[in-house]
Amino acid sequence: MIFSDSISAFLEKQSASRKIWFAGDFHTPPVFSYQVNFPRLELVLSGTYINEMESHDRTLAQICAKAGDAIYIPPNCWNKPNWNTDCSVLSMLFGKRQLGLSLVSKRKEEEGFYEVQKHSIPTRSGFAIDNILEALNSIARESIQKPMDDLLLQALLQYSNTMLDSPSKPMQNRATDIYQSVCIYVQENFHRPISRNGIADRFNLSPNHLSRLFKQQGHMTLADYITWVRIDRAKFMIKKYDFKLNDVAIRCGFKDVNYFCRVFKTKTGITPTEYRSTL
Repeated sequence: MIFSDSISAFLEKQSASRKIWFAGDFHTPPVFSYQVNFPRLELVLSGTYINEMESHDRTLAQICAKAGDAIYIPPNCWNKPNWNTDCSVLSMLFGKRQLGLSLVSKRKEEEGFYEVQKHSIPTRSGFAIDNILEALNSIARESIQKPMDDLLLQALLQYSNTMLDSPSKPMQNRATDIYQSVCIYVQENFHRPISRNGIADRFNLSPNHLSRLFKQQGHMTLADYITWVRIDRAKFMIKKYDFKLNDVAIRCGFKDVNYFCRVFKTKTGITPTEYRSTL
């Protein structure tokens, strides 16, 4: 499998020169940055991967990760890729129920990616991987990170490869795999314009088939799931940041603040302002 091969090739690279960056959440994330509530890991397989993120001393910086480097993003921390260089990046998303993998390749000054491959498998909640991730989350907050960061990274990648090689339960069917991949995609891109047709095109499905599949697997419509993710992230932003409601609406993918407020009250029973006043 290309994902386990990519992880193995990354592990074989000389670790002594490897740089590992840890994202933070001290600063307010810029618009269109990536921020989700589960850990993420990005491995640079080739080229240069430029990101805006926080440095170890909590200052904003633009980092240039090279082949063999890694970026670890703890839950609710953020990074903002530049995506205007030649690079191949393997993203690993450690959700509660699944490990999502996304391999993307980009050419400088070209629109879109010329290679995109996605896959997901059930994760092993309650196993050693939970402790490895928690250790990485703790290391991210410490001033001295080496050599523990690289040792933990190697442990995480080795464990991930064992899950890829020996799934904890029978291999899920294609419908479940697509459903979980769509969920991960929505959780990553809730702040962008996303639609049933756009998602169907990305996963090479017809829009009607995607709707049927999602309702069968998720017991709710795709539109309801997108709204649920956006409202959940809006609650988090209202709690954590002093954003104006217009900023929250834009950052959560709503077309305008009035529409956002109507949807928020429909789904929660109170307005965003009333929700803020309860905190």
